[in-house]
Amino acid sequence: MSLVTALVRSAFLVNAVYADSSRAYGLTPQQGKLLCVLMPQPLGMTELGELLGLAKSSLTGLVDRMMQRGLVRREPDPRDGRAVRVGLTDEGAVLAREFYDETCRRVEDLPAGLSGPEREQLAALLARVVLDNKVPEVFLGPENGF
Repeated sequence: MSLVTALVRSAFLVNAVYADSSRAYGLTPQQGKLLCVLMPQPLGMTELGELLGLAKSSLTGLVDRMMQRGLVRREPDPRDGRAVRVGLTDEGAVLAREFYDETCRRVEDLPAGLSGPEREQLAALLARVVLDNKVPEVFLGPENGF
């Protein structure tokens, strides 16, 4: 299998696990990503749009739907009185943690056929690819406490 094929198929594999995990929690994949992105701190709408790759109207609809479910809230941005930030509610924080932990467990199971050293080597190589391409920190690992 070529490198391109392996990377693309790996992305599809991780996306499928993410979608399955989202469904198990009654979420869409975008809703699950929003919860995970907000775990460390509330973020502004512009930051969220950039991190999630969503247009303003799509992001607004996503946030509105999550607010209706009681999972996120809008709050004033202390640095800019005209702007708002989106943060997790208490209920949203609990769901985010459960969803995050389960998704990490499922993704961690993907390379189950690799030995410990092979898993470490894979992680190191993928980390270099991610860092070299300045991928935003959308989903931090369990090792970061998120």
